[in-house]
Parts: sequence; C-alpha cells; structure tokens
Amino acid sequence: MTNRYELKFLLLVLVFFTATFSVAAQTPQPTVDVQGSAEVKVVPDEVFILFGVETSDPDLKVAKSQNDERVKRLLALTREMKIDPRYVQTDFISIEPWRHDLGNQMVRTEYRIRKNIAVTLRDVPKFEELLSRALEGGVNNVHGIQFRTTELRRYRDQAREMALQAAQEKAALLAGKLGRKVGPAIRISEYSGGSYSPYSWWGQSYNSNAMAQVSSQSGGASSSDDTIALGQITVTASVSVSFLLQ
Repeated sequence: MTNRYELKFLLLVLVFFTATFSVAAQTPQPTVDVQGSAEVKVVPDEVFILFGVETSDPDLKVAKSQNDERVKRLLALTREMKIDPRYVQTDFISIEPWRHDLGNQMVRTEYRIRKNIAVTLRDVPKFEELLSRALEGGVNNVHGIQFRTTELRRYRDQAREMALQAAQEKAALLAGKLGRKVGPAIRISEYSGGSYSPYSWWGQSYNSNAMAQVSSQSGGASSSDDTIALGQITVTASVSVSFLLQ
C-alpha cells in the first residue's frame, strides 16, 4: 500500500515539474532589438567601365565591318595602355534587323549591331585618358562606370565591426533608460550586402548590386586639366541584433 502511495506522489511531482517547465519554456524572454549601421570611406583603386559600340547599315556586312573596326581600335587601345587582358571582356553581342520609317509609306530595313566591352582599369589615374581615347576611337555608348576598391572584403568587415559596436551601444542606451541591463546577443543578422555583379546591357539587365553597398562621392583633389574627381567611395554595413534584457 505504501509503495502505491509513493508511486502516485512521484507521478504528481513529475507532472508538476513538467507543467512548470513547459510554461517557462513558452514564456518569451524579454529582449531589446536594435539595428546598427556604419560606413568606411575609401579612395578607389580601380575603375570598371562598360563600353558599348553600336553600328547600323542596310548591308549586314558593312554594319558588321564598321562595328568590328571600332571594337578592334578599343582593344588595341587597352593593349597600348598595358591593361591586363584578363580585365578586358566582350560582354554582349547583338545583331538584329530594324525597320527605319522614311515617311510616305517608305521603309528601309537596316541591320543594327551592338557590342559591349567591359574594362577594369587598375591604374586609376589613367581613367580619363582611357575614356577620352575610347570615345575618339568610335565607342558611342558608355553604359556604366563604377569606382571600386580591390579590398572590398577588408573594408566591409571593418564596417561590420563598427555596425555591431553601434548596435550594442544603442541597445545599452535603450535598456539603461528603462533601468535594465543588456545581456548576451541571441540573434544577429546582416540585412545589407551585395557584390560586383554581371554587367550586360542592351536587352540584358544591368545589375550593379555593389552600388547599393559601395557608392561614389566626388570631391577629391584633381588638377585643373582633369574633368573627373575620384573622391572617395563609401563601403557600408548594417546589422540587426537581439539582446536579452537583464
């Protein structure tokens, strides 16, 4: 009989502790959720340029010959300026007929040829020379220019550390105003990012995620003959952190 009562008592105790643990587990822990952002200013050490060459003519061979000649001059220019061939790439080619309305119900069919040449210039001071000479050589489109840093990862990590520090300081301030203290972080996420992306144009999407993460800011020193102010680029980072409240 005694053993039976003891068994019932143990079962009741087990049920009690199980229920208590379940309620405690379901009770949300108080937290303070904050966001932190930071930016690092960097002098760019490379420039990406997306050149475009477009020609058209009623004769397909003529249109292609004209386009090829202009592209050859651009490629010769990159070799003359000692740009590494690894950083020169034909990115897009399009050949299509199009109808040119001459009025009075007269229509002429021409062939339009387009090519993109992507160039990454590591010798930044030569940027203006490259751009000017490329235009003189027959390039008639410049689809995009990015001033970039080859050490993006290092500067982005630096910005991340600063963003985390900003989040922690913000959390401590908010908690202190309520007479609480900040405990350990239980959740961290980064809600901004990006990297240099493929860069096609003319029927393709020109994607430049990095520009949301790395933006150009003019204002740097330049000589009186220059028309481009390199200034600085801004590498940013943003984080979201949840801290326990004590």
